[in-house]
Amino acid sequence: MFAVYVVVTIVAAAANIFSAMCDFVRYKQVSIAMARAGVPDSWMTTLGILKTAGAVGLLVGIGVPRLGTAAAIGLVLFFVGAIITHLRARDYSFGLAVVFLLLAGASLALGLYGGAVGIIGAGKAVGIENLTT
Repeated sequence: MFAVYVVVTIVAAAANIFSAMCDFVRYKQVSIAMARAGVPDSWMTTLGILKTAGAVGLLVGIGVPRLGTAAAIGLVLFFVGAIITHLRARDYSFGLAVVFLLLAGASLALGLYGGAVGIIGAGKAVGIENLTT
């Protein structure tokens, strides 16, 4: 189960890093989608920083489960907010936000269900019992 958690978490982190890079370079399609949702162009850097922080948190969270859980929760909330923002603007082109939400949610669920067990087990095997406390 831990291997699945690691793979899903790496995919979620990679997707968020890609999305953040699109924000940083002001990729045209992203700018258009944000404008349709009523998000000012000036927010793109901040949103990219939040996605990057979430991605880094997911990756570090493979070794520090509480950080991974916090990062996954943050990304879930971020993308729920993104979807709500699109819906409030009556813009229904938020398919990628749903994909990012599902990836973050899967990382969260796997981390809570099986990922931490793998880390704790690995920690005990090498004699560092307090890895997750």
